[in-house]
Amino acid sequence: MMGRVLILLAVALGALAALRDPWRAKVLAQATIARIAPPQPPEPAMTDLPVPSPIAEAILAAAERQVGVTLGYDPAYVAIAFPGGDVPSATGVCSDVVIRALREGLGLDLQLAVNRDMKRAFAAYPALWGLTRPDPNIDHRRVPNLETLLTRAGAALPVSSDADSYLPGDIVSWRLPGNRPHVGLVSRIPMPNGTPMILHNIGAGARIDDILFRFEIAGHYRLTEKALANLGLASR
Repeated sequence: MMGRVLILLAVALGALAALRDPWRAKVLAQATIARIAPPQPPEPAMTDLPVPSPIAEAILAAAERQVGVTLGYDPAYVAIAFPGGDVPSATGVCSDVVIRALREGLGLDLQLAVNRDMKRAFAAYPALWGLTRPDPNIDHRRVPNLETLLTRAGAALPVSSDADSYLPGDIVSWRLPGNRPHVGLVSRIPMPNGTPMILHNIGAGARIDDILFRFEIAGHYRLTEKALANLGLASR
């Protein structure tokens, strides 16, 4: 009750002050209301996302730990250790979110998996960079190579415009304007309309954003026990 009285008083005072300085009166009234009106909670999601599978839970827990740690974006070519190599955790590119989540959450080294599979089937991978042999420094950090590996491992699912098709822990790839590849993870956090938000790094570090349908979806992947077994064989 007191809050409503104060709000009405602020509006009345603003109306009187508007006779002399309309712009200042408006700002003063808005500031007064902002101080005394309680903040409203965010609109709740209309639907809960499915409970993540154990595999997805492990992936998401590892990915969520990157938020607040990976604060930058650096696409520079870097020579890294092999296997198990990585750039500093404070930086990276979009694929590093997925690489780190699978390595930390599942013990799956995509650097090793991509390298081994490229040695077996180099011609199956995109010929976009003028390479004649695998390069363990960069191959696994290139989204088209991850798309190829995941497809060959049996993890690919149909691309859909239905938000319910995308479950927490799924891997999604896009083509940004200019045909630039991007990749991220479906989070456990829904928007009010039920569309899941995405864990990714699009330039400002690891974060969770509403981008699932913002760009053209190029690929949709889910790591099942069978796909993981295939990737495990690839990474031996």
